[in-house]
Amino acid sequence: MTAAAIQPSRLNQILLKPWAKPLLWAVCALPAVALFVGAADGQLGANPAETLIRETGEWALRFLWLTLAITPLREIAALPALLRHRRALGVTVFAYAVVHFLAYAWLDKGLVLDDIVRDVFKRNFIFVGMAALLLLTPLALTSFNAAIRKLGGRNWQRLHKLVYVIALLGLLHFYWKKAAKNDLGEVAVYAALLAVLLGWRVMRKGGVLAMFRVR
Repeated sequence: MTAAAIQPSRLNQILLKPWAKPLLWAVCALPAVALFVGAADGQLGANPAETLIRETGEWALRFLWLTLAITPLREIAALPALLRHRRALGVTVFAYAVVHFLAYAWLDKGLVLDDIVRDVFKRNFIFVGMAALLLLTPLALTSFNAAIRKLGGRNWQRLHKLVYVIALLGLLHFYWKKAAKNDLGEVAVYAALLAVLLGWRVMRKGGVLAMFRVR
């Protein structure tokens, strides 16, 4: 192997810069900032509450898909530095999911706990979405070096395999929400992307069960 071949790519060098992670956080925050500015300026359409709930949920899905894309992109594009930013994206998923839930709880249910609980058990897409959020919570709370040290690397990896279950629940939540309006175009796109991301892992690991195995 030549010296040129083992040199990190220019993009890899950029990803390792000290300012790369703060820049990523700023980029991740842009959709939320745009939504809140739009809400304050009355630019979210005729039903701003529905727009805010819908958009925060879809951004949670987009960032979750992007988080799942890190590993295949890291290997296919030979960019090991991408792994340095995966946890930041994972925490972003949780942040948007929490805002999505809070927007629903406040704008749709007026923060009335009884109404929220009743709705969770009454409507299947809300029940599935709540399950995804609950599973996301321990992943977000352990997305820090201190938590990894306390849990141990293998236990931490086992816990974070839940991201595959969360992705499937998130897709099902999105499907049931859209199916009620017979609007499945976007769902098909998300499903196709997830099939590629999980399919790549299945082929690489040698089976579905192997995806959950920690070596």
